[in-house]
Amino acid sequence: MSDAALVNETLPLAPVDETITIKQLTEDPYPIYKRLRAETPVLRVKSVGRTLLTKAADTKMVKDDPVLFSSDDPNTPMERAIGIQTLMRKDGEEHMRLRNAMAPSFSAKNIKDVWIPAYTKVVEEYVSRLPRGETVDLFPALAGPVAARCLAVLLGLHEASDEDMQLWSDTIIKGSGNFGWDPEIFAVCDRENARMDSCINKAADIYKGTDDPSAVAVMINADDPIEHEQMIANVKIAIGGGINEPRDAALTAVFGLLTNPDQLEAVQADDKLWMTVFEEAVRWVAPIQASSRRVTEDTVIRGYRIPKGDVVMTIQASSNHDEEIYEDGHLFNIFRPKQPHQAFGNGPHFCLGTHVARRMVGQILLPILFDRFPNMKLTDPNDVVFSGFGFRGPINLPVELN
Repeated sequence: MSDAALVNETLPLAPVDETITIKQLTEDPYPIYKRLRAETPVLRVKSVGRTLLTKAADTKMVKDDPVLFSSDDPNTPMERAIGIQTLMRKDGEEHMRLRNAMAPSFSAKNIKDVWIPAYTKVVEEYVSRLPRGETVDLFPALAGPVAARCLAVLLGLHEASDEDMQLWSDTIIKGSGNFGWDPEIFAVCDRENARMDSCINKAADIYKGTDDPSAVAVMINADDPIEHEQMIANVKIAIGGGINEPRDAALTAVFGLLTNPDQLEAVQADDKLWMTVFEEAVRWVAPIQASSRRVTEDTVIRGYRIPKGDVVMTIQASSNHDEEIYEDGHLFNIFRPKQPHQAFGNGPHFCLGTHVARRMVGQILLPILFDRFPNMKLTDPNDVVFSGFGFRGPINLPVELN
């Protein structure tokens, strides 16, 4: 736990690890996080350039205190990837001003009256295209395109193709997670930023002066609109998180159910459990695995001195498996006792799109998919590959559609 009042020069700095690689964290981080929770829950990892926090109490404490732990991480690759400092790296009134500019699109009324009907239409259309009795990869055949189309509808980017939206999301995610500062990744970011800017500006011209509920429309037609470049940045942040979160949650949920037939049988017998499936999927494999915060004053976490200016990284992926909260947290289990998870963050930066994603996947996509293909099965569970350090999910999901 943090306690700034206890800081003194005699306290040790957190230990340093020079063996953990970004490659290891990308391929299979969970065994590493399990070891860190038990042995060194506060650890400076050289390859990442940050102090990793792997216990749920610590990650929640950091996210709940934006004064001591600022979102303004000066060394984050996100600003370089997107080309501007976004609301994700702002605190206080400025953060809320930018966040609130988009908030009307995500209102409960819009979700119920606009987005759920629109998303249902999209999902029904895309699921109907899937061939019965054949083997398909649900990542490119369904989850990716559905997430892309639904987000394009919500943002108002109707001219963007599913391929555009997925490419842009992937570009933003790879760029924002480019902690190795690979120049080739940023070169792709620069190219696609120009294409995104053009698409967003066209949408802004179309929706100027309208009462359309899309995010672009509500931002440009606000009584006190935010700066144009920040409007564009808001849309890019939504593209970055608004595709991979529901996509990866859906794929993880399908994998979890198909590898646990008893749980699938229970859900098919009680459709009220679909939302539980969604929550367990994002707890089990958090789509957003880690977040950075800059320490604004010398502080202490678990007896270690964290100097002002250091950057801590909250590992939500690890928090959601913390043994102090979850028994056998490494297992997908919809029957586990209900406990809060940190998959969508907490504090002022709690994910704005949480409720939309929850309904899109748990209320619409999963029920429709399994209703059409009730005997769907994995070709081979060992063929499914999960990947990602900052963002994580299955990168393929081959199934037989029966």
